Formats: sequence, C-alpha cells, structure tokens
Amino acid sequence: FLSVTEDLVRRRAEHNNCEIFSLEEISLHQQEIEKLEYLDKWCRDLKILYLQNNLIPKIENVGKLKKLEYLNVALNNIERIENLEGCEELKKLDLTANFIGELSSIEALKYNIHLKELFLVGNPCTEFEGYRQFVVATLHQLKCLDSKEIERSERIQALQNYPEVKQKIREQEQAYLLKRAREKEEAQRRMQERKDKKQKQMESKLGFDSPDSLQSKENHQAEGDREQETWRTVEDDEEDRRFWEEPTPYTPETRLETHRYIEEKRRAKDNIRESKKREKPLRTLVTAEGKVLNVNVPKLHFSLKDDEENNQIVLDLAVYRHLDTSLLDVDVQPTYIRVLVKGKPFQLVLPEEVKPDSSSAKRSQTTGHLVVSMPKAKEIILAKQKVSTSVKDSDCNALQKNARSGQVEKLEVDPSKYSFPDVTKIIQEKERIGQGPIRLQPEKITETKKSYVDFENKEDV
Repeated sequence: FLSVTEDLVRRRAEHNNCEIFSLEEISLHQQEIEKLEYLDKWCRDLKILYLQNNLIPKIENVGKLKKLEYLNVALNNIERIENLEGCEELKKLDLTANFIGELSSIEALKYNIHLKELFLVGNPCTEFEGYRQFVVATLHQLKCLDSKEIERSERIQALQNYPEVKQKIREQEQAYLLKRAREKEEAQRRMQERKDKKQKQMESKLGFDSPDSLQSKENHQAEGDREQETWRTVEDDEEDRRFWEEPTPYTPETRLETHRYIEEKRRAKDNIRESKKREKPLRTLVTAEGKVLNVNVPKLHFSLKDDEENNQIVLDLAVYRHLDTSLLDVDVQPTYIRVLVKGKPFQLVLPEEVKPDSSSAKRSQTTGHLVVSMPKAKEIILAKQKVSTSVKDSDCNALQKNARSGQVEKLEVDPSKYSFPDVTKIIQEKERIGQGPIRLQPEKITETKKSYVDFENKEDV
C-alpha cells in the first residue's frame, strides 16, 4: 500500500521552503494514499489538511494535531468516524463521498467542542430515515450540516424525538452492516477468482515455453513474436471489456480493486515500453574498422567554421535555448567531436586535427547555442602576418611599375591618395633590410628627390 512519505510532504511544502516542522497547511489530494500516518509526528502545527480523493480506509494518526482546524478527507474509503478526539481546535470536517454507514460513530465528535461544519453528503448513512435529526440532536455544537444551516427550532424538535430517531438509526445501521459483510465476502471471492485465473494463465504460458516449442520458436522467431504480440493485445482488450462492463456494487473494495487494476495495466505498459527501449539497437558511432561516423540523432542545426585568424575550428550547435547545461556532455577528440544532448549523440568528424585539452565549450547568452572552440594541433603563421606579407609584395610590384613608367618624380607618401596606407612603413622596412632588388628602390627615390630639387632651383622666384 502507499502511505504518506517524508519526500512527498517536503515536495508539497514548497510554499514553506520545504520545511515540514513549522507547516500550517498542506495538500495531499490525489496521491493514491492508502494509509494515513506520520503527519502527527512531522507536522505538529498543521491547521489545514487536504487529503481528498485518496484511498484512505481509516481516520488515524491525526489525534495529536492539536491546532488542526480543517480536515478534508472527501472521496476516500472511510467507513466510520473515529480518532479525532485529540483535534481540540477542529472547526470543519469534510467526509463527503465516503462509505460511512455506521452513523452512531458521529458520537465521537461530541468532544470536538469547536466543530461548526460537518459534511456527510454522499455517504450511505445519509439515506437512513431520520439521519439529519439524529446528527443535529447528537452534536449540539454544530452550526451547519451538509451546507445547510441548523435552525434553533430544528434542534429543539430533533431533541424531542431523539429516543425514537436513535432507535430507527440503530436498526438501519445493523441492516447496513450485514449488507457490508456480504459485500466483503463477495469482494474476497472475486479477488480469489482473479488470482486463480492469473495463475492459470501463467501456467499455460510456462507450458507453451516447453523445449519443443522453444525449438519451433527459434525457427519462426519473427512471426511468432508478431502473433504473440497480437494475441496479447486481443487478450488485453477482452479482459478490459469484461472488467469495465461487469456490474459491481460501489464499495471500498471495488474502488480499491479498480485502482489496483489500472495501476497494474499502467505498469505492464511501462514494462513493455522499457523492454522495447532495451531491444532497440544502439546507434553505431564508430565502425568496427575504427572509422568515425557523422551522426545527428537530436536533429539539431549546426555550423563548423575554420577560424584561421585564431588558428582554431569553431562548432556552433543550435541546442534548445532553455535546455539545462547539465543535460549536455561534450567530448572533444583529436579527429572528431561528440556531444550528448539529453543522451542523444551528435558526432562530427573534424577537417583537421585539434588539441582536446585546449578546447573550450560555452553557451551563448543570447541564443543558448553551444559554442565549442578547438585550437588546431598544427601551428601555422597567423593570418595577420600573411596579409602584411602579401601587401608588401603587391606594393613592391606597384613601385617597380611606377619607376618603369617614368612617373617616379610624382611619388608621394600620402595615405589619403593611395589604396595602400602603409606604403611609408614598407619603404622604411626595405631600407632597413637592404637585401636583393629591394635595395634599388631607395636609390631611385633619392635620384628623383635630386631631380625634383634641381627642377625647383631653376624656377626660383
């Protein structure tokens, strides 16, 4: 059976920072709880307790909750009112749609002097003749019963007829208890029949798996699996139809049986789903020959860029913006990169060998993409140096062309007039190096300076 656990209580105590010792209100509805326990030890300060729509058969382990003001145990399997004497501050009790037929058990509520509201609608006892009069006369402190206010005149009349009403209630109560005894026997018989039927099914399946049949199954494995799966589906559908169409009384036993049946079916489906997952072959990431394959199981967009300027390869993987980083596992190898996104592999062969130890992975602040920077293993000249070298070569060619065409005398070192702003620097470097044919350039420039000076002296004004 399922009972109240500390983990469940802490999860339901989020509004109290998951602290349970100072908890004043908690909602444990629709948790399939079958036994009520521990709350009177863990949550002594509880004032409001919601336990509706569970499978609780008995009110227990709440008697030490001295501060409890409102208890809601509607839609459970409770058959009598008990163990509430210690709830000194109880003001409201909701027992809607339970199985209370022992109406005389409400006398236990006499000790709850602050009880003002009581809900018993939907219980078998509400069909008893004289039900309301009996409750009104028994619980003098009540102000409201089943959402209907109790008038003073109604209480006076109920007290006058109390002995007769009480006798009628006792008789009807005894008849109901006999009926319940028969229902319990019937439920026990049905449960035993179900167990026997399951046992026979298991035996028949074991008989089917004899050595001869196992040999035949080896010869026709695929066809046999399909037939068995189809048979199982047909059998399940037939069992479901019989279970839901069979008329049964509404009792605590049938309610519990229905819950167990649904839970059993759910677990069977989960087991089938898990077995299918296990049977599914793992995707091949590296072949037997050692060849690494490109794989994109999560089906994510990506881009792989060769950053020559920084001598690295950059992978931009478009993982989901709100995906938790803990669900990403990055593995960089010299020749490939593997990223597990929620367990699904993304693998890409790199165009060049990289350094795994120097690689870094980051999440983009704007897009949430995973950006992995992988420095190349082979050292090369930086892109900036390459560019400057090409500029030098092109500038030398341009200077030589200008010298041949006779336009050297008009050469000016003005960055705004030429497309190569670093011409002056290049000339200085050439003068400093002084190797090969570059040595001719300063001489020509010097000669042009002389001719330029002679020209100005002739036209002196």
